[in-house]
Parts: sequence; structure tokens; C-alpha cells
Amino acid sequence: MNFLAELKDLDPKDVGRWPASIRIMAIAVMFFVLTAVFIYLFPISNQLPALREAEKTEQTLMRSFDDKQRKAANLDAYKAQLKDMERSFGAMLRQLPGRTEVPNLLVDISQVGLAAGLQEKLFQPGTEVRRDFYAELPIAIRLTGSYHQFGTFVSGIAALPRIVTLHDITIVPDAKDQSPDQLTLQVTAKTYRYLDEAEEAAVAAKAKAQNKPGAPAPPPGGPK
Repeated sequence: MNFLAELKDLDPKDVGRWPASIRIMAIAVMFFVLTAVFIYLFPISNQLPALREAEKTEQTLMRSFDDKQRKAANLDAYKAQLKDMERSFGAMLRQLPGRTEVPNLLVDISQVGLAAGLQEKLFQPGTEVRRDFYAELPIAIRLTGSYHQFGTFVSGIAALPRIVTLHDITIVPDAKDQSPDQLTLQVTAKTYRYLDEAEEAAVAAKAKAQNKPGAPAPPPGGPK
């Protein structure tokens, strides 16, 4: 009881008057507490860089998980979209003529101009340019007629069952006719055909050879 009474009578503001035994005990307790805190905190401070790195890794993995979970949830929609794209691509591919069909397509293009009432001044197929799986054939065309006839010609080209695109369109007054209705249409039409297996293989082999170190650069306009 005397010890407890002494503790109650201690003045925390006047440590110097505490009994020697109590001062020694207080110092021992403080030393024990500080030692325990140091032993506890020192290993943790050494592990802080690893902890921060682990937190970054966790965030990266969580983002990756969320992204994969989102893709998995939309997998059916992606598959349906892929099928739609394949069907659309197949439909477009069927619009490309084969090599043997190109001459007939050229005749069809020429006939569209004549059917529109235009006078054909130039119809000159150019050099075929081969792409990955198709070939592109430009045709220089010059026609004379009226705006209305030109509109009929463009509509007729768009209505062809094969893909034909019009480029570099120029319309000027007809130099040989003083009538304001008589105009000259200069246009480059492009037709397309799919390559057969042998042609695709040749294009792939040429592209592979050009990609080798030290290979010469391909000519402008792509492989021919």
C-alpha cells in the first residue's frame, strides 16, 4: 500500500524529487517501450519499398482483371460482330470480278456512258496495281455531254453489280462546242478484281523479299 501511495503522491512536473527506486523503474519502463517500438518498426521500414511495389503490382493486376472481365462479358457480342464483318467482307469480295470477267466489266462501263447519251472521247485502261488480295485497274475516261447526262452516267456506274469507283473528276466546257450545255468530263474509274491463289502467293513472296534487310525499296504505287 505504501508503494501505491507513493505513486499517487508523485508530481509528474517534478521528477527530480521522485524516490530513486521509482525513477529507476520509470527509466527501465521507458527503455523497454522504446526498444520494443524500435524492434517493431525497423523491419517494417525495410519492407516499405517492397510493400509499395506490391501495391503497384496489385493495381496493375486489378486493371488487367477488370479489362479481361469486361471482354469476357462482351465475348458473345464480339463474336456476333465478327460474323457480321465476315459476311460483309464476303459480300464485298463477291463483288470483285475474276481475271476473266474484267474485259466484260470494261465493256459494261463503256456501255453505261453510251446509254447515258455521252460521247466517248477516251477510254484507256492503265497499268494494273496488285494489292494484298486484289488488283486495282485504273481507266482514264473522257466523255462529252450535259450535266444531266453526267449524272445518269454516275448513277449507272453506282448501279453496276461490280465495284467501280470514280476519282479525279474534272468537268470543263467542251472546247469544240460553243453550246453552254456541252461539257467535257475527265475522270479516272477504278475497277477491282480478286487475285487467284498463285497471284496472292507471288505478291506475298515479293513483299517478304522487299522486307528483308538490304532489299531494294518497292516502286511507287505498290507491287505490280
